[in-house]
Amino acid sequence: MTYYMNISVIGTGYVGLVTAACLSEIGNEILCIDIDHEKIKKLKNGHIPIYEPGLEEIVKRNIKSGRLKFSTQVKDLSFGDVAFIAVGTPPKESGRPDLSAVYQVAKSIGEHISRQTIIVDKSTVPVGTAREVETIIRAQTKKRRKNIQFSVVSNPEFLKEGSAVMDFMKPDRIVLGIKESWAKQKMKELYAAFVKNGHPIIVMNRESAEMAKYASNAMLACKISFMNQIANLCEIVGADVESVRHAMSLDQRIGEHFLYAGAGYGGSCFPKDVQALSSLAKDIQYPAPLLDAIEEVNIKQKLVLFQKIQKFFKNIEGRRFAIWGLSFKPNTDDTREAPSITIIDKINTVKKCIKSAKELTRLFL
Repeated sequence: MTYYMNISVIGTGYVGLVTAACLSEIGNEILCIDIDHEKIKKLKNGHIPIYEPGLEEIVKRNIKSGRLKFSTQVKDLSFGDVAFIAVGTPPKESGRPDLSAVYQVAKSIGEHISRQTIIVDKSTVPVGTAREVETIIRAQTKKRRKNIQFSVVSNPEFLKEGSAVMDFMKPDRIVLGIKESWAKQKMKELYAAFVKNGHPIIVMNRESAEMAKYASNAMLACKISFMNQIANLCEIVGADVESVRHAMSLDQRIGEHFLYAGAGYGGSCFPKDVQALSSLAKDIQYPAPLLDAIEEVNIKQKLVLFQKIQKFFKNIEGRRFAIWGLSFKPNTDDTREAPSITIIDKINTVKKCIKSAKELTRLFL
């Protein structure tokens, strides 16, 4: 039996909006909270700030049904049995994630919750964040002299841009890092409708759940960087990388996914998550050269197409180039860390290229 819940989602970016839309789609009452007044105004009118196949239809349908609402009011953090934290954790110059938004939300939650609440870390955060969020919330409830029962859960997302709605509705797995048994039961009830495909809900401690997200993305990034190096070697020695890839993919220990060579990976997850994991290793003084190599290979790979252009034309001064595809992957409008931007920056005629790109893809830049 499915139990519908009142849920607040703090942050209406990529993860927050997909989470809110999909949870409302199965019948939950969702209140999305964001400090960006202009974004909330647009969302209330059904205007989606990102491109993600299928998302706009779900958002509009659930706004119309009344199950999906939006607010900029901090006091509304008291809404719901479950509160998802889905704010950004951008990388600092050091590569470490900036957790200031997560901690500010935690403080605000502690200032406003009024009953038993599950607080869910949905943002990608390093090991130990759930513990710190719990400390912050408890400090605020004590300051208010309120004895409120709450549980902080780590529930990392494994959404692929371009197929995020399907990934949420039919996940490979749901990872939950939980201490309290009552919260475990409620979270299993919340996600019951999404695992009818037979895929598991995996419960572990919070530190393991936080690490699982970074480890998964680092592994996928590793496969991409590895295959790009194999492709470069194939070109030098006269081997066909597609034949090599096919032969590799038939080994069940390797598989076919993420073995396609290209111009390097980009987007909001792989670059910052590999950097964050590498920074963690440095913080605990554990040598992790493989993590550093994944990023180094990717940085160099983004220059390969430009180097080919230079080799072919000898002199590119005065030439005009069209860039076909600006996003870091198909079916998204996300240009963060996209290889195309690196290539554009390296071409002498960058101004003409960017002007042309803006005319054709205003949503991208």
